[in-house]
This record gives sequence, structure tokens and C-alpha cells, in this order.
Amino acid sequence: MELEFVKLHGLGNDFVFANDLDESIDLTKDQVAWLCDRHFGIGGDGVILVRPAKAEGCDAYMHYINSDGTLAQMCGNGVRCFAKYLVDEGIVEATGHLVAETLAGPRSIDYAVDESGKLVEATVMMGEPILTPASVPTNLSATATTGFGVDFVKDCAVDSPWGPFVFTCVSMGNPHAVTFIEDFSTLPDELFSDPADKRLETLVLDKIGAFFESHAAFPQKTNVEFAVVGPDAIAMRVFERGCGETLACGTGACATSVAACLTGRAGCENDVALRGGVLHIRWDDDAKVYMTGTATEAFRGIVALPDQPRR
Repeated sequence: MELEFVKLHGLGNDFVFANDLDESIDLTKDQVAWLCDRHFGIGGDGVILVRPAKAEGCDAYMHYINSDGTLAQMCGNGVRCFAKYLVDEGIVEATGHLVAETLAGPRSIDYAVDESGKLVEATVMMGEPILTPASVPTNLSATATTGFGVDFVKDCAVDSPWGPFVFTCVSMGNPHAVTFIEDFSTLPDELFSDPADKRLETLVLDKIGAFFESHAAFPQKTNVEFAVVGPDAIAMRVFERGCGETLACGTGACATSVAACLTGRAGCENDVALRGGVLHIRWDDDAKVYMTGTATEAFRGIVALPDQPRR
């Protein structure tokens, strides 16, 4: 089977896109893993199939598959790239606005194009953050109440082999557990690539992120964000559920900004600095979160999918 694809990324969070408007593509978990493999396949954090929308008022449906073959409800960087694919491929008319259907619900997107009509930046209405523990979901109990009367998990300690980490839990259509680190010196040496230089950049996420991703406190697993609030931006690294560490995570940036606001560490509009670049996040007066960032095409081509991919 040959697959025509476009490789797109949002701040380095990269995806293999394919046009599936005729709904003829049925990828196995092994084929998805092969496509996302950076040595044997194309390389990516996930595969996104562009399918017809079923929901009224939506332009197309984003069928997002994690690199491990599991479906994801939502992906912030992925949905910006999805908008770029629709615009650049001429699937929708370039009016500056479209609506993407996702498993987390419709996402309204305003975008800007360059002189050639290609999408360069998009602002996505990411919906209202979900805070009620059972809906995130998390087995942790609520420890605080918002000013608008919603109980949520605020700075709740979760034990680990390296001591307790304190999490605030937010869902943006997918679960997030956000920990703000204020003193790296208290963390054990084994969690850093350079124990003499303990900071966010040297934290070993593959170890600690994987532990909390599948912790019993998170019945559907979770994305895990490690953040530091600075004077001009919130610095963040993320271990994505079903992917591992990625260079950027749109829903994670939204969840982190919301958590910073809820815990009094920052306001409700922030730049979030990820390893791949900066996203601007605004939790607006309408209770919805808005995310602004770029989307970029890396390359395109045709790949022959092996029946029994080597993994």
C-alpha cells in the first residue's frame, strides 16, 4: 500500500498527515508505529487522517492517532497543523476561519496566510478547561474550589521513587497533570543529565514522565507537564501520553497556563515557552482558552507501507 503524505509540525511537535476524505485508509497499530519511527519510517509524534466531518458546522474531522497506535481526543499543535493542511491543500476556502471536528468536540480556528495563501499562524478556541476530578479524569480528590464554584485538584502531592511531586490537574479534552518546580536542588541527582546543573533543561523526562503518565492516580493515563514560572513566560517541558517527550504540546501549554492562573502563580494570559518555541495562551472572560501559534510544512512524499512493519 502506498500512502501520499505531508509532514507538518507545530513548534517541532510533528505529524504525518494523509488525505482520507474517502475514508479508505485503515492503518494498523504497527503501521502507525512504523510511520512515526524516526529511523525506519517518516518520523512523527502521531498520524493525522483528514476525514469528512460528521458534526454540523465543521469543515473536516481530525482523526489523530498517537505514535503508539492509540487514539487521542485532541492535540493543540496537531489541530493548528490540521487547519494548515485544509487551507494549503485547498480542501477549504481560505476565508480566515474554519471549524475542525475532533473527538473532544468542535474547535473554531482563526488563521492568517502569507502572500501565497499558505497558512502561517492560527488561533484555536480550545474550549473550557475541565477541572472536576472525575471528568479530568483523576482519582485524586479535589483540594480547592475555583472562584466560580468548581472543585479541582490543586497542588496535590503524589508519591514517587524520587519523593512527592505536587500536581494540579486540568483537562483540555485530554488529561494533564501539571507540576510547578520551584527548587530543583531538592530533587535527587539521578533525575538530571547533569547533577551539577539542576534545571528544567537537564531534567530527565523519560524516567519521571513515564512514571507519572501511568500512575494509578490517572485511570486513563495522563500528559505530564513540568513547568517553571518566570517573569516573562512559563517555561515547560512535557511528557505526552502515548508519545513520550515532545518538543511542544498545545493542550499541555493551555493546561499549564490555566493551572498557573488557578494556583495564583501567574495571570490568565501567558506566553508558554516550550522546547520547540512559544505559544500564546489566553483564558478569556468567556471561560474558554485560546491558543495562538505557528504551523509549518516540513516535507511531503509517497511512502510504501510494509504489511509487516519492522519496529
